[in-house]
Amino acid sequence: MTDLDKLAAQREIGERIGVFAEAMHASETQELRELERQALEEGVPIIRPHTRGLIQCILEMAAPERILEIGTAVGYSALVMHTYAPGPCKIVTIEKDHARAAQARDNFARFGAEGITLMEGDAADILQELDGPFDFIFLDAAKGQYIRYLPDIIRLLPPGGVLLTDNVLKEGEILESKFVVKRRDRTIHKRMREYLTAISRDPRLRTVLMETGDGAALSVKRRI
Repeated sequence: MTDLDKLAAQREIGERIGVFAEAMHASETQELRELERQALEEGVPIIRPHTRGLIQCILEMAAPERILEIGTAVGYSALVMHTYAPGPCKIVTIEKDHARAAQARDNFARFGAEGITLMEGDAADILQELDGPFDFIFLDAAKGQYIRYLPDIIRLLPPGGVLLTDNVLKEGEILESKFVVKRRDRTIHKRMREYLTAISRDPRLRTVLMETGDGAALSVKRRI
């Protein structure tokens, strides 16, 4: 078997494992399932089942009282957190796109999610004005901006606070040399590599990278 054959076999196994693991995830509520279906039909990027399951586990372990989400889209992930939080919690979520923010507000109202506050605007500006702490921060916004948000994210996390960063592998593209990546994507590729290096080497954080969904980074602010 050649190296290419081995690589192809490994990818096939990885895909089969992904399908199997996804099938094992607990089912959603009917309301969330309908919102998920609608978002996918409209081509709106939302969290994958793997990531949803990871968030549910984090919620049970950390029992956060204050949650910050950067990147609302139509509100699906915020509503997942609102639905599965084990106790009362306040959620602040940030969205730059006006049309999607309007959809999210409608969805929050439809779910009766009064504990969610949506802030519309550039996350880099809003983060500077926020006061912490937030026990759990979920980062799922413009990938090229992650490194820009990081100083404020760390400031807003308390010791023991959890940061979950989604879509860090970019369908495996992040593993490639920048010269293999399409020219228009090289800036995002470079900044994501910088971000992953920063959260992995920052002495204030403990970070593990996972293949979950499209890649996720789980970081905990150290108690020092």
